[in-house]
Amino acid sequence: MDVREHWLLERGMVFLNHGSFGACPRPVLEAQSRLREQMERSPVRFLSRELPALLDAARAELAELLGATPQDLAFVPNATTAVNAVLGSVRLASGDELLATSHVYNACRNAMVHAARRGGASAVEVDVPFPLAGPEIVLERVLGGVTPRTRLALIDHVTSPTALVFPVRELVSELQHRGIAVFVDGAHAPGMVPLALDELGADYYAGNCHKWLCAPKGVGFLHVRRDHRDCVRPAVISHGATVEDPGRSRFWLEFDWTGTDDYTPYLAVPTALRFMAELHAGGWPELMARNHALAVEARRRVLQAIGCPPPCPDSMLGAMASVPLPDAAAPGAPGAPGALDALQQELYDRYGIEIPVMPWPQAPRRLLRLSAQAYNRPDDYDVLAAALVELLPERRSGH
Repeated sequence: MDVREHWLLERGMVFLNHGSFGACPRPVLEAQSRLREQMERSPVRFLSRELPALLDAARAELAELLGATPQDLAFVPNATTAVNAVLGSVRLASGDELLATSHVYNACRNAMVHAARRGGASAVEVDVPFPLAGPEIVLERVLGGVTPRTRLALIDHVTSPTALVFPVRELVSELQHRGIAVFVDGAHAPGMVPLALDELGADYYAGNCHKWLCAPKGVGFLHVRRDHRDCVRPAVISHGATVEDPGRSRFWLEFDWTGTDDYTPYLAVPTALRFMAELHAGGWPELMARNHALAVEARRRVLQAIGCPPPCPDSMLGAMASVPLPDAAAPGAPGAPGALDALQQELYDRYGIEIPVMPWPQAPRRLLRLSAQAYNRPDDYDVLAAALVELLPERRSGH
């Protein structure tokens, strides 16, 4: 069976944008459907009696892949929710600074700015160039942005617009050595790069399960180092703030129930973990290595087609790669709310290629970001390369 048959992706579409929302395989969706049926057969029993144990079992399997202690993990709908929870829990004083880089995900940037304004603090972004020669530049720029007022640094593990794997181990160590709390936004990292969260030791770590783990939409996680657990509250305060259960931490009581909702995406995570691991004899390590190698090769083919040098070393790639493009013909248009870059729309309309073209760092400059997942093959990127040759007549070496 062709591995692509496990996904519901439209026939004829070249789907190179797994990074945005993921794509859930049929067996995982079927498992979620069974869980929903179980819930609807007896909603009170499921949500009031069975859910805590089901969440614990799902959390334990996820923790094993993440190299984390289950007690330090909470399920959330997505990484953005986790970022808001932590930023809403951190106490800031007038003059404090929150630090991020110019590659920060815009939703997290907005959350950081909001938290800073509310506390009379400042949100500071340090510029990290792209293209760049290597990870040492990231370390140099971030540490160069630290001041005596820096209280927390929000650092991407895998950047969203530029698809760079940041040197988070070194960043966490150096920032904490300077007395700065570190929140790693690992939205893309689970299932893309190996993780050992307990060993990493970041104060906070957020990730998504609906992206590279291929769980259903609406599930992510927040990992909070044990010494911070009692201080972090969910973005939605509900019954868990006052419920007493000697067998469960306040952290779990608050995060595990934020109101009536469909919790089946959380419970379907184990099925996703097992299904994806079974695609290759070597399990998750082999799948991650395979997707990394495919992303490297895909980028090589695209760069060769458009006459552009590599914007970063292969070692800074996971399962995505971003490629600088010639400036947009209509400056400012790609950044308009809800607007798609004309090239992105043309790639989809004429060639059936779904791939993001994003303004970065701001229009008219832009990037094309490709993804590599289990259902992708090398010839997908040949289709992309050929389309770019036709659509970018201004391409030239070193653009």
